Amino acid sequence: MSDYTYITLRDKPQLKNRAAEWFHSKWGIPQEAYLACIESYLTKKTEYGWYLCLDGEKIIGGLGVIENDFHNRKDLAPNVCAVYTEEEYRCNGIAGHLLDIAVKDLKTKGVTPVYLVTDHTSFYERYGWEFLRMVQGDDEPDMSRMYIHR
Repeated sequence: MSDYTYITLRDKPQLKNRAAEWFHSKWGIPQEAYLACIESYLTKKTEYGWYLCLDGEKIIGGLGVIENDFHNRKDLAPNVCAVYTEEEYRCNGIAGHLLDIAVKDLKTKGVTPVYLVTDHTSFYERYGWEFLRMVQGDDEPDMSRMYIHR
């Protein structure tokens, strides 16, 4: 883990386009949507940040924080979104470290608790997240798991 560099996009705003393209390639959400959220963060319209893990100049992991991650509980905000680590880098604690950085960063800004929606079980508990409830995803037939970090 120590060979990698962890940043917020405010640390390296020149990566915003690459980051938006990278997140789009992982999740299929339009690149413009990522770029709009990233721009709001870079221009300080929001404190909901974007966090990356780099191996040299290569983006190998990342996540963002947005108001709502496409679910019916609009009152439960903000939400960690787009958590992803490149397959060949998994099991090195990258996602956990990114989650920790994001939660600590938000807490310093008075933003707590933080939520996330996932289909994973047991992964997020390792990093201090607690299962909260099931939520209905927008345009999704099945319910998803919502976690909270206090």
